[in-house]
Amino acid sequence: MERESIIPPEREDSYTEWHYSPAVVSGDFVFVSGCMGTLPDGNVSDVPGEQIRRAFENVDRILSLAGVGFDDVVEMTTYHVGLMAHLELFRQIKDEFVGEPYPAWTAIGISELVVPGALSRSA
Repeated sequence: MERESIIPPEREDSYTEWHYSPAVVSGDFVFVSGCMGTLPDGNVSDVPGEQIRRAFENVDRILSLAGVGFDDVVEMTTYHVGLMAHLELFRQIKDEFVGEPYPAWTAIGISELVVPGALSRSA
């Protein structure tokens, strides 16, 4: 089956330096790699809500480039540093992007992410 990598210009380093695609289209499916709330310079805001919202904006951009949107998402896994401290805020922001019928969702608490200061990752 043919595959197409989806690589926003600001994420080209993911493909060239880290050797992974931000998303891959295969048949009728779009597989999205984890997206953190990184700013264009690769850093993250110190404000949890800004960071979480930016993560969803980053996912939205990739979905859009693949020709789909959050309405097409059927399963979502999120990873959180300080899961319980930010889960309610995360849920509120998630609901700004993800509507009914809601996708399956798993939230996992972890100790750290690859970007220093990153609190969550959505995929």
